[in-house]
Amino acid sequence: MGPVLRRCMVASGYHENSDDAVHRPCTASHSQAHDSSHTREDNASVTPVLPVSWTTVRLFLHVTAATVWVGGQLTLAGLVPGLRRISRDAPRAAAQRFNGLAWAAFAVLVGTGIWNVAAVHPDWSSRYGRTLVVKLVVVALSGLAALLHARARSRRGLAAFGGLSGLTALGALFLGVLLAG
Repeated sequence: MGPVLRRCMVASGYHENSDDAVHRPCTASHSQAHDSSHTREDNASVTPVLPVSWTTVRLFLHVTAATVWVGGQLTLAGLVPGLRRISRDAPRAAAQRFNGLAWAAFAVLVGTGIWNVAAVHPDWSSRYGRTLVVKLVVVALSGLAALLHARARSRRGLAAFGGLSGLTALGALFLGVLLAG
């Protein structure tokens, strides 16, 4: 986006990713009034950076929690072979430590997910709404698979539920990116 268009948008009250943006058409006279001939006082009224909104906070918390949930599972899966060489109990100890972080992140994901749905008010019959339903199902499967993985006692159960949890977590992440557009 060019500097004139950006100044015009800011001056007219438009802020990207803002819940309370005011959208007004940008006319040629409006953009000319906001060119480089501003006085110092005029420039003080133009915010030099994007404003922080509740949308920003909500999405930041959701993405941070997804980073812990998904990234932590992938990281731990990659560490398990090396941890086994250190000690037979090392993978279990690392997984137990991770569980506290992971479930806290999952709780934040659920909370901010509900907040996201409340903020977006999706039309459930639209393609967006149907994709969101698929994401919610995949998120639930990821949580269920992670719970079953944490309770598994056999190597087969640990591997199957751990793999399923990781794959569904990645699926939910992909669907989240798809929904974000």
